[in-house]
Amino acid sequence: MEIVLRNNLILIKTDFNTLNSVWMKDFLHHHSRGMLFLPKAVLVFRNETLVEVREEFLKKLSAYHTLTKEYSHEFFLRSMLKFDTQPIRIELNKLQEPENIDVHLYAYDKDTILISLDVPNSWVMSYFRSQLEVYIERGTDISLVVDLSDYNAKARLDRTLNKKHILHYQIKYSYDNHFISKIYSDFANFSFGDLCKDNENNEYSQFYTVLECPIGASQDALKKSYKKLTKVYHPDKIFSEQPHMVAYYTQKFQLLQEAYKALKV
Repeated sequence: MEIVLRNNLILIKTDFNTLNSVWMKDFLHHHSRGMLFLPKAVLVFRNETLVEVREEFLKKLSAYHTLTKEYSHEFFLRSMLKFDTQPIRIELNKLQEPENIDVHLYAYDKDTILISLDVPNSWVMSYFRSQLEVYIERGTDISLVVDLSDYNAKARLDRTLNKKHILHYQIKYSYDNHFISKIYSDFANFSFGDLCKDNENNEYSQFYTVLECPIGASQDALKKSYKKLTKVYHPDKIFSEQPHMVAYYTQKFQLLQEAYKALKV
C-alpha cells in the first residue's frame, strides 16, 4: 500500500484484496451516496454526518499502513488528520484482467425496471445504488427495482448504464427486445431500429447520452438540454489553466455539438 498526502486529497494506492478488507468495505459502503466510481478507482467525498466513521477509518488505515514502515502510527495519523476535509481517492495499484459481470435489465412497464445480477457483487451494486438511490423502490444484494416515472430518472439511468467499467469489473448489460420500447413508450413514433440488438456500439444511443436525454426525446427537449450543457461546458467557462481540464471541457463541448447536429431534424 502507498499513501500520498496531497493538497487537495488523500491518495491511497492498494491492491484489490485490501480494498475488499472488512474495514475498507465498511467505510466505502457507508459513503456510497458520496462516492464517485472511476476506472480502477473510487473517490470518496467528506460527509458531515459520517465524521466518526471517517476518523475510525483513518485510524485503521494508519495502523495498517505503518505495520511495515519505520515511522509510528500516531505520527502518521496526525499527518492524515490534517487533511480531514479533503476527498479520499482509493485506486488499484496493480493492473488486473477485468472480471466480466453480467447485469440483466427487465422492464415491467415504462415506469418500473428490474436490475439484477446472477451472483452478489457488492461493488457493482454499490455503484448502482450511488447513481440511482433516490429512484430505488426496493432491493436485495443481487437486484434493484427502480422507479422511472420521473423524467430525470430515465436520463439518470441512461448515464448510469453508459459506464461499463467499475474498478476492475467489466459490466455487460443484457435485456430483451422489448426493454427500450417499453421504458420509452412515450416516444412510440420513434423508430428504435436495431438499438435493442447492440446499444453499446450504436452511435445514436450515445448521442442521447451525451445530451443527457432519453432515447427518442423530442426536438424541444434536445435543444433545451443542448443549450443548458453548452453553457456549462463552454471552454470559456473554465477557470483552471491545467491542460487536462481545458482539454476535457473542449472535448465535452465538441461532443455536445456533434451529438446535437446528429439528432437535430
